[in-house]
Amino acid sequence: MDVLVCRGCRQREQRIRQLQSEIERLKQQLEDAQRAGKRQAAPFSKGPPRQEPKRPGRKPGLAYGRKGHRRPPEQINEFYEASLPDACPECGGPIEETRVATQYQVEIPRRPIQRQFNVHIGHCRQCHQRVQGRHPLQTSDALGAAASQLGADAQAAIVDLNKHKGLSHPKVADCLKTLFGITITASGVTHVIQRAAQRCLPVYQQLVDSLPSTAWAVPDETGWRVGGRNAWLHALVGPTQTVYVVDPTRSGDVAERLLGTLYDGILIHDGWSAYDRFDTFHQQCLQHVLRRCRQLLATATDAAVLFPYQVMGLFEAALDLRDRHLAGKVSAAGLVIARSRLLHGLEEVLTPIQADPANERLARHLLKHLADWFTFLFFPGLDATNWRAELAIRFGVLLRKVWGGNRTWRGAEAQGILMSIWRTCWQRGLAPLDFLSGLLRGPVVPLPLPP
Repeated sequence: MDVLVCRGCRQREQRIRQLQSEIERLKQQLEDAQRAGKRQAAPFSKGPPRQEPKRPGRKPGLAYGRKGHRRPPEQINEFYEASLPDACPECGGPIEETRVATQYQVEIPRRPIQRQFNVHIGHCRQCHQRVQGRHPLQTSDALGAAASQLGADAQAAIVDLNKHKGLSHPKVADCLKTLFGITITASGVTHVIQRAAQRCLPVYQQLVDSLPSTAWAVPDETGWRVGGRNAWLHALVGPTQTVYVVDPTRSGDVAERLLGTLYDGILIHDGWSAYDRFDTFHQQCLQHVLRRCRQLLATATDAAVLFPYQVMGLFEAALDLRDRHLAGKVSAAGLVIARSRLLHGLEEVLTPIQADPANERLARHLLKHLADWFTFLFFPGLDATNWRAELAIRFGVLLRKVWGGNRTWRGAEAQGILMSIWRTCWQRGLAPLDFLSGLLRGPVVPLPLPP
């Protein structure tokens, strides 16, 4: 009898081990499937079509919404008369004019402007130094074989099409040829971009120099390619500037090089350990933790669901407290009291050892950075997530998905410079095309701050 009982216990333990192994395998498969779902294998794919799709277009009647129309242009350059025919097209009878209506049209200029500059050349009678005249519309003093050039607006448009719109160099050349009849080769596009980057280099350096004095900074990084090899695109967002750097590694040395080792502002990031080297205030992204809790809840069973729910409840309560304080519903004294309760509650939740390994990993991470979760409650108005860096890095991700990266490190350097100028102009409410066009024609000027 004892032998049968022992044999039954061994079989039951073996079965339990098999089931646990099966559960771990299924969890790993689910995690791999969730990660694969995040990769955009087919861009803009939304799955199979629906059985009964919604009818396209707006709803009729009062539910149509506000009706929009194109406004008339403020300035008219050309006037044309759409005269009546001599006779009625139906019966051939005479026509009497009753009124004149107006119609407006905005058209693109398909014919490029061909300019000739008569450059006057002379020399100083005293020191015999060669002197050459320059018109405000010129972008270069080159003569001879390099005398035929593109204008500043055309060069700025090339940079915009490549670095902002994501067109490859051959497609940029084809676009200029098709729309405006301007002939340029793909290598010519490359030279224009490199020259624009060199022209923007002093402005880029001004942005880099201003980063260490910012009140807060939001770093992030994503994969990149240079010459077919793996690299990383780093973005660092400040209140009025964004700086991009393409680097061979994902190392935190890039952020340290841009901010300096003694940076004393607030660092808002996604929790990557490389940013722990900065001895300053940190605000780790709450949205990353909330997303991780939802992933845990997708596979958790029994009592393991309690911990993710507790963490989510505390973080959502902190975000709600911030919103109510900014809306004037919670006083400064009330904010201090509620903030202390949240910190104490989070510490109590994290202290017990979690039975579930996934929950324990999250608890150790939260406990290690206990002082970095509610920094935004100590500095009202501070972001609780790294959404600014996520938005800035998406600017580069879209370009990477279109043409993969850069072929050379020289091109990668130009990529970082021009993307920084474009993104900073957007932050400051400026037109990047106009700024670069003016920079190519005149002296280097700093980007003006927003009003």
